[in-house]
Amino acid sequence: MTYDQILLFALFFAVFVLLLWGRFRYDLVAFSALLVGVLLGLVPTEAAFSGFGHHATIIVALVLVVSAGLMRSGAVQLITRTMIDSTRSVSHHIAFMGGVGAVLSGFMNNVAALALLMPVDIQTARKAKRSPGSTLMPLSFATILGGMVTLIGTPPNIIIAAIRQERLGESYSMFDFAPVGGITAVVGLIFVTVVGWRLIPKSARESDPADQLRQTSAYIAELAVPEGNSWVGKLAGGLHEAAGENDVTILGLIRNGRRRYGSSRNTVLQADDILILEAQPDELDAFRSTLGFSYTDADRREVIEGEAQGLSLTEVVVQREARIAGRSAQAVGLHWRQRSVIVGISRQGRRITEHLRQAVIEPGDILLLLTPADEGQQVANWLGCLPLAERGLAITQENKTWFAIGLFAAAVLLASLGWISLPVGLGLVVVAYVLSGIIPLSELYDQIEWPVVVLLGSMIPLGQALEQSGGTELLAGSLVNLTGGLPAWAILTVLMVVTMSLSDVLNNTATTIVAAPVGIEMARALDVSPDPFLMAVAVAASCAFLTPIGHKNNTLILGPGGYRFGDYWRMGLPLEVLVIAVSIPSILIFWPF
Repeated sequence: MTYDQILLFALFFAVFVLLLWGRFRYDLVAFSALLVGVLLGLVPTEAAFSGFGHHATIIVALVLVVSAGLMRSGAVQLITRTMIDSTRSVSHHIAFMGGVGAVLSGFMNNVAALALLMPVDIQTARKAKRSPGSTLMPLSFATILGGMVTLIGTPPNIIIAAIRQERLGESYSMFDFAPVGGITAVVGLIFVTVVGWRLIPKSARESDPADQLRQTSAYIAELAVPEGNSWVGKLAGGLHEAAGENDVTILGLIRNGRRRYGSSRNTVLQADDILILEAQPDELDAFRSTLGFSYTDADRREVIEGEAQGLSLTEVVVQREARIAGRSAQAVGLHWRQRSVIVGISRQGRRITEHLRQAVIEPGDILLLLTPADEGQQVANWLGCLPLAERGLAITQENKTWFAIGLFAAAVLLASLGWISLPVGLGLVVVAYVLSGIIPLSELYDQIEWPVVVLLGSMIPLGQALEQSGGTELLAGSLVNLTGGLPAWAILTVLMVVTMSLSDVLNNTATTIVAAPVGIEMARALDVSPDPFLMAVAVAASCAFLTPIGHKNNTLILGPGGYRFGDYWRMGLPLEVLVIAVSIPSILIFWPF
């Protein structure tokens, strides 16, 4: 083992450990590793940022923008409007929703597909008076499975096609992944429909955390006594009768920035005093309007703008890259930046109702936000969270629906026929979407998931450095030696198991960048075609079903489904075994050695 190989293996080991730890976001970890690689001389300075112009990175960014355009044009809503039917059985509902989710995921970002379908699934479950926990995990798994079918369905497929282009001189086409990915997706969908959802723990299948949060959450709030109010000059104790009638608890009073707890009953109210209350949103607003008080926060800034504007409640789920993930509402300035407050937090089925402004928010949490009326979506977008209410059609442009679909279909067709390259085709679609107003130019770059772009741009040069140093050949040789004497299909299975295990705990993009070159080197060592190994990596890297951290879709459903960390493997483990059992024979048929 050479000195460079030792340093690169140590660097990749550190990256994987930090990704597994999760203390720092994956894009920061990857970019820092790239800079360390440059300083150590492992990555040439002139190639340090070549990954950001790599066509795999460009395709991933363009797919995200195209996905947003399809949703804004109303193309996807054509399908989702017909979905809500609470009379279907659980199995029929999962088959229908999962099938639609899988198809959508084949042609748009699978996180976007789940984000669109999850509110529909939750609303249907509530109408049917069943827990969304019975159907959200199958829906998440179905969208992950559907992404394997096409080149643009999931980042691992895009990366593998790019690596094949570089190493073998020819990329994969749009539907080269379909034979293996399609069969695997169909069998997996049948499993989650018939058997899988029954393996979900009973606790998750019998509760609705978001609904419980809305019904039971009380929160600490503050109301100001405005100048000229009829209560100025009266004892604060007189408020308790009105408070009791509205189920509001008076906890204390703030005057001149100093809090007074416990003794406020005998305090004569003055203008600009602030009452500290605990109440549910509706009761609080009734108490406020009855007594003529106004909303405020501890810093004397207005939380809710104007009495006429009113209040609205919005349920959102926290995504991994959300502004508020790992921070508190107070830290991000939710009160004064967005005039909103957190009413309640639900975490893996447990409600958190104390010190909400100081509570550190985690990915997968459900937040109940009290926002100015009609601004819930805007506040959710600012936080980087996903609303759990079904998305309305106000932002769609239905007169451009078929125009958007036609452009995208034409680009896919031309790229499939090889008349234009896929990045160029998707780029033309994006330009057309902007020029036609489907995606406002001011919001174009907001649609791109920049942490993923930074991750890809950083990891690609590191992966190339590992390959050029002979590190991937060394890893491949070690795996071949460990499986010495086994037939090629058994070695293929080992590669799938290792890749799938890494994807369950690490980012699948980082896993693919390392595993795909190793697969090519293994094929060379065995003197067989590399395509079976690349297809095995593609399937394995996409199938992360054991944990809520293996795939973003699994994180998104954690809170709304009321799941716990250990709930995923119950359905995920047999599904992963089934995926291997189905995909290996499919690979041998369609991509023989």
